[in-house]
Amino acid sequence: MSSEFDFSFGSVPFDTPNEECGVVGLYTPEGDASRLAFFGLFALQHRGQESAGIAAADGENVVVHADMGLVTQIFREPDFYPLVGDMAIGHTRYSTSGSSELCNAQPLLVDSQHGQLAVANNGNIINALQLKDQIQDEWNTTFTSTTDTEVIAQLLAHATGATWEDRVFQCMRQLEGAYSIVIQTKDTMIAARDPLGIRPLCLGTLNGGWIVASESCALDHLGAEYVRELEPGEVIVVDGNGLHTAIWSGGTGRSALCVFELIYFARPDSIMAGQLVHSARQELGAQLAREHPVDADLVIGIPDSSTAAAVGYAQESGIPFSEGLVKNRYVGRTFIEPEQRLRDLGVRQKFNTLVEVIQGKRLVVVDDSIVRGTTTPHVVNLLRKGGAKEVHMRVCAPPIKHPCFMGVDMASREELLAANNTLEQIREKVGADTLGYLSVEGLLKVVGGSKGGFCDACFTGNYPVPIQLELSKFALEQGSTSAD
Repeated sequence: MSSEFDFSFGSVPFDTPNEECGVVGLYTPEGDASRLAFFGLFALQHRGQESAGIAAADGENVVVHADMGLVTQIFREPDFYPLVGDMAIGHTRYSTSGSSELCNAQPLLVDSQHGQLAVANNGNIINALQLKDQIQDEWNTTFTSTTDTEVIAQLLAHATGATWEDRVFQCMRQLEGAYSIVIQTKDTMIAARDPLGIRPLCLGTLNGGWIVASESCALDHLGAEYVRELEPGEVIVVDGNGLHTAIWSGGTGRSALCVFELIYFARPDSIMAGQLVHSARQELGAQLAREHPVDADLVIGIPDSSTAAAVGYAQESGIPFSEGLVKNRYVGRTFIEPEQRLRDLGVRQKFNTLVEVIQGKRLVVVDDSIVRGTTTPHVVNLLRKGGAKEVHMRVCAPPIKHPCFMGVDMASREELLAANNTLEQIREKVGADTLGYLSVEGLLKVVGGSKGGFCDACFTGNYPVPIQLELSKFALEQGSTSAD
């Protein structure tokens, strides 16, 4: 289900793949890089709401400020006083590896043979536990966090290459999984994308300087000019000599961008895989209408991330589009456990129906995905109580049957509704009159075009790299493969 937050109310958790993280890195000859990083993170807040931080460098020192909460809660005017310099990196986090605790807030700062290093990452290193053991055995390193980003930082700290490109390439040979990394030293800003390009990262120019960010919307908010997306396996280094770029020679030449970026994660005004996300979502809805037509009076979307797809469905089918649900955008995390009689109010805290719009209508309800199936029945029931005559669910993603190990906290296989139920069983569970999912072929036809190169493992089980099926996001907390 569409959700900007991993919100739960009593026994009704909102059914969404949770966002990964957002990163930004920039150099501006005008200084004040940390303030620009703040606004870049603000534009990427949808990618993670647990913690955030900024590391700034002035040519002599690297200073980090990070804390739990939203970007606007963490940074106040006095917090920027120590964050001086013309280079900065930033991070906003949803925990895909390690708990939501202050020790895991990024950027992480470590000392190295190359000086201070601040590192932030969007992704998930699937061999982090083995690498942590290796680092502890070889260098007797003490880890202060339980996130795989510290594993990356320690690998960089001990890398022996002559240049930063060489050092990052040395790490790439050891890292398995998905990552978009930004690194800050006292006088250099580095960015790198994994060899399959699973996690997004783009480049722009700003006031004679440079900016990298998870999404192009961050560039737009800063008035930067979008240049391009980083290539899989590409490393960008910005220092006093300007910008240098190199691509790791050990790559396979293929790409596997997470297709859920286009379905759900990315902001609609971002450019990803060479296309505007809003346009891609609208076409997903149109393809859904071609694959699963139905006689109905009205098309509505689950706000907000399904709206574009619902409009596409309506345009293709000729059925009018209207808002039917209103979203409370200020609903966030809650730890309130209401008494039993109030538990069903959970969805009402998130959505309310426009009764005069939907009453007596046969509705096509477009959603971006169904993960656990915990919320959809409550939404369907809410619409029926609002007077809907029929509810036809249409989902602009294929059935999710496999967990993600590449930086998206989705669910275990046992929790995935489509992994354990037939289409008819799912329809009965959610309470819809009919149910239709977009096909994998239809999805890739829309988003791939002539480009191709997407990870669709959550639908097909075809992971772009070998994975351990029981891998846990808390693996680094639960111990290591060798004795500590």
